[in-house]
Amino acid sequence: MLLTGAEIVIECLKEQGVDTVFGYPGGAILNVYDELYKHSNEITHVLTSHEQGASHAADGYARSTGKVGVCFATSGPGATNLVTGIATAYMDSVPMVAITCNVGVSLLGKDSFQEIDITGITTPITKHNFIVKDVAHLAQTIRRAFTIARKGRPGPVLVDIPKDVTANKTEYKPEKVEVPERYTEGITEKALKTAVSMIEKSKKPYVFVGGGAVISGASEALKEFVEKVQAPVCDTLMGKGAFDGTNERYTGMLGMHGTKTSNYGVSECDLLIAIGVRFSDRVLGNAKKFAKQAKILQLDIDPAEINKNIVVDASVIGDIKEILERINPMLEQLSHQEWISHVMSYKEKYPLAYPAEGLSGPYVIEEVYRQTKGDALMVTEVGQHQMWAAQYYKYSKPRTLLTSGGLGTMGYGLGAAIGAQMANPDKQVINIAGDGCFRMNMNEVATAVRQRLPLIEIIVNNHVLGMVRQWQTLFYQQHYSATVLDDGVDFVKLAEAMGAKGYRVTTREEFASALEEALQCDMPVVIDCIIDCDDKVWPMVAPGAAISEVFDDTE
Repeated sequence: MLLTGAEIVIECLKEQGVDTVFGYPGGAILNVYDELYKHSNEITHVLTSHEQGASHAADGYARSTGKVGVCFATSGPGATNLVTGIATAYMDSVPMVAITCNVGVSLLGKDSFQEIDITGITTPITKHNFIVKDVAHLAQTIRRAFTIARKGRPGPVLVDIPKDVTANKTEYKPEKVEVPERYTEGITEKALKTAVSMIEKSKKPYVFVGGGAVISGASEALKEFVEKVQAPVCDTLMGKGAFDGTNERYTGMLGMHGTKTSNYGVSECDLLIAIGVRFSDRVLGNAKKFAKQAKILQLDIDPAEINKNIVVDASVIGDIKEILERINPMLEQLSHQEWISHVMSYKEKYPLAYPAEGLSGPYVIEEVYRQTKGDALMVTEVGQHQMWAAQYYKYSKPRTLLTSGGLGTMGYGLGAAIGAQMANPDKQVINIAGDGCFRMNMNEVATAVRQRLPLIEIIVNNHVLGMVRQWQTLFYQQHYSATVLDDGVDFVKLAEAMGAKGYRVTTREEFASALEEALQCDMPVVIDCIIDCDDKVWPMVAPGAAISEVFDDTE
């Protein structure tokens, strides 16, 4: 059948099973929006308050479901406003397709009104990107974009379409979507045997889990693996929920704000089994001192991650779930009870702790956990509140913590929460924000209201840029340069002005009561929690120090 480029875009989205798109219209993309209008009963469009909110919403939709998130933007500033969200998705391996429209083909390269080379701009932050100058190539390009976004290590793909291409016509033939198979080519018998041999020879193994285990859906295989190896387990920020955080073997996060148990244990183990991790600097601390006593076995889908940040002794390349399902039958039941007992003694000696009185970030997170019974879909911004959410909420299932790990994007959470709530209407979605982060994209409260989403926005409000202030206190002689936000902005009035319900709380009792009411509410709720400006995230590893040098406020 003969279709316009705009019609082809919508037909391809339907072909791919897309049910929700996040975006913001403009002149160059009008043809696509006009066609979307005709299919509003098949594809829901969420009009965000800013294009960055659309990209974060597509990200949140993707992270919470494993499906490809989709966002739209027009040319020029519309397209550039997606950049931070695309980079966020790229750093955390999130499958996303961003569709932008540009000026007509004849106007490209002439500094035309609202023209920008968005493919040039996004080349370093996408798995691949395209500009489609011929409508005959449009359908196959969009299909290829979805395949690339899903296949292997997922990531964002951008498709830029000049406006005249959306108006031109060509023959279109529907195609059945073939879901990419799991990557197994690199899983060799030799690599598996080496891995099994290292595991069986180990006396003090430690399992270290990252986001790759979440992405591959490896939780059940991972649980079986841990039971067979009989090892303690720690994780990264991105790995939360891949292994049950309520399991007795779990010792908490590793790294700069990891638990003392995990940091000490990894520093003493003789084999570190790294599963779907990229060994970021926040995990390693001083890379030259990281787990120097241990052999390191790395399981990862991306060969580029092997020996990139840390030199390993052996590796298996492939989909994490596939690797574990092949290793598990090869392993005998192992026993490391003495080692387990030793690590658990650290867990008893060095529990996470915070002041017994007063409203604080850790208390807020624990109260959220108590009232939601650990069943909320948690989203965070970036900073102290993010670390508290990682430390004090117990994630028992994958895809229940959505957070910007690699890029550390302030302003990520509210857009992502909107995407997650659209994808999971029956789940309670809660975004944990700092007051600095909330200011970045607080206009998306209006989007949540427009969509009638019952999400909860909790602002851990210390009237400062908390994590930066913590560093200024500890390492910059208390020079609080540009980090004080005590300017009288009333977040409750802002929430109410945008149509949401607002609460301000200053005590534990007030917060518990406000949260209880919010959980029964069928509209967006903003809870402004006032805490002390000098509350800190503990434990901590100083920059340049080994993770074994972790310290807290008692030292």
